[in-house]
Amino acid sequence: MMFDFSSHIDLPLIWVMILGFAIFLYVLLDGFDLGVGILFPFAPSCDDRDKMMQSVAPFWDSNQTWLVMGGGGLFAAFPLAYGILMSAFYIPLIAMLLSLIFRGIAFEFRFKSSEKERFIWDYAFHFGSLGAAFFQGCVLGSFVQGVAVSGRHFAGSSFDWASGFSVMVGLALVFGYALLGATWLIMKTEGALQQWARDCASYVMLYVGGFMVLVSIFMPLLRPEIALRWFSAPQFWLLLPVPLITATLFIGLLISLKEKHESTPFVSSVLIFVMGFIGLAVSFYPWIVPFEVSLWQAAANPKSLSLMLAGAIIVLPCILGYTALSYYVFKGKVRDEEGFGAY
Repeated sequence: MMFDFSSHIDLPLIWVMILGFAIFLYVLLDGFDLGVGILFPFAPSCDDRDKMMQSVAPFWDSNQTWLVMGGGGLFAAFPLAYGILMSAFYIPLIAMLLSLIFRGIAFEFRFKSSEKERFIWDYAFHFGSLGAAFFQGCVLGSFVQGVAVSGRHFAGSSFDWASGFSVMVGLALVFGYALLGATWLIMKTEGALQQWARDCASYVMLYVGGFMVLVSIFMPLLRPEIALRWFSAPQFWLLLPVPLITATLFIGLLISLKEKHESTPFVSSVLIFVMGFIGLAVSFYPWIVPFEVSLWQAAANPKSLSLMLAGAIIVLPCILGYTALSYYVFKGKVRDEEGFGAY
């Protein structure tokens, strides 16, 4: 007889944790290769652009596994939330997917194109990465603002997502991914390209810090529920370490860049994203459609969640295993040899 998890654990909570984990890994892992694409046309030379693409070539497609898992898991585990959110964000999500497709084509064609045609795929890679990052940020900004819901349906218009705040968050995520990409290149390259990446990171981190401050100011102004959660006692004192740790990480990132560390800047950038993700989770828990639908209201039938959890227990370690293996196999610095990711 199949074991029924539903009578023993809080399945919606477990599933929102799984989805949050998948979405965060996507943002982190695909974030650095999107960041490399954002910085791509500004590289010092064509040879440097080759090395930049080689540094992410072994990873970029497997990184998007987590995007598929996040979207598919939302549909299966929280169908009500999926229906509302996909209706609200249909346009930016389609634009994001088209950008990712464009970028994927650029990966394949650039390595096979002549030198005359290569610039076409350079810009395809750049604008595909830029578009994907920007529209992901627009979705996040619109999610923070809130979605109009009537009963169990989206009640807004197709362009509710296109607000000043969502555009600001879109730009913030572009700079955030550029920081991840620059610090990734510091870790994976040497010489002039590494120094250029270090200069980029020193410049971009100022914008990332500024945008994080702006978003942190506007979120409680836009949503009184968030202001109540962060600034009422005793939550204020319990949550105070989040901004303090984030500020400390920025200081550590600046020091590591000035002292020319190689891996510490990337680790610091990752931890800054971790703290931002924790801040969002604290702000919106337990709402899966902000302040309209809770994760328990949106959850699928407990028996369905139980069956899917049994599958996830098998599948998740496999995905984590081959992801870890790919990063282990292709560890180290990018070499000068030609190839689809030569190490």
